[in-house]
Amino acid sequence: MEKTGMRWAFAAFVAAVLCGCAGRPDFTVVDGVMLGTTLHVVADVKGVSSQELYAAVMELDREAKASMSIYDPMSLLSRLNRNETDTVDRHIAFNLHLADSIGALSDGRYDVTVKPLVEAWGFAGKERTEHPNIDSILEFVGREKVRVAGGRLVKDDPRVQLDFNSVAKGYTVDLLAALVEKYGAENYIVDIGGEVRCRGVNRQGQAWRIGVETPFDGNMSNGEYLQKRIQMTGGGMATSGNYRRFYLDKEGNKVAHTIDPRTGRSALSRLLSVTVVAPTCAEADAMGTMFLAMGADDALAAVGRMPGVKAYFILAGAGEDEYEEYVSPAMEVLVMK
Repeated sequence: MEKTGMRWAFAAFVAAVLCGCAGRPDFTVVDGVMLGTTLHVVADVKGVSSQELYAAVMELDREAKASMSIYDPMSLLSRLNRNETDTVDRHIAFNLHLADSIGALSDGRYDVTVKPLVEAWGFAGKERTEHPNIDSILEFVGREKVRVAGGRLVKDDPRVQLDFNSVAKGYTVDLLAALVEKYGAENYIVDIGGEVRCRGVNRQGQAWRIGVETPFDGNMSNGEYLQKRIQMTGGGMATSGNYRRFYLDKEGNKVAHTIDPRTGRSALSRLLSVTVVAPTCAEADAMGTMFLAMGADDALAAVGRMPGVKAYFILAGAGEDEYEEYVSPAMEVLVMK
């Protein structure tokens, strides 16, 4: 499940990187492509050149895709889904464990066994079925149908398949953060496709600033339309939305990539965008998907039961092109006025 919604406030970034303030750390910048999307790293690493850092990042990219990609037919996850192996690695074991902890909060709305449903509706790189047989697919969807035992994946039904698109990008952001910390970084921000983890401050000694996009249908801009800016000095941030990956069926109904695993259908509501800040980007990633799948009313109620959760919701307003916003109490200090 693709994550969308966060882009740099570029003017602030350029000033932060290029400013030659005395006594402030020197930043190394790496840009490129990772996990098939944009890569951006700004970090005060030590004893490593930008070329060496880039090479290490690309090795991490290869490792992550070889483990968790649903698009690479030779990845470990793809082979597990085809029952060609049952051996899991540390990445898959971690994400299954995290899926359990987030799923327990979701009343069944967050479930990484959703892959057959996502494919049936034409996402995850597959051609869509005009009228998928949802009831038959639901027979082998359910997190309780798969588990790890002794380093091996055990399925109650061989048709069960896993999809980590709701967490793998955030998890890889965390791995990238660990990589720059290994090279001595104390101040950094790492960004894969708009999902972010940061620590410390920028060159100006200020908190890192990340933009949250305005969630109108088809918004494919690169940060041109920002609804809010979030300031952070630590932790992970991810945004989920259904305004990029969707289509209209023959009846004109919107079909979006976020699927409710209980019903097998798109989780559509007036909740358009969910931004979550958490200690790790993997947690923020998974929780953003969870809240979006819950829909507006249930997501708002859930946040009310979680006083420490940092969440920012953008909801459809009463009129066209009007929005309502909800900021959880714990998130308020991070939202720039």
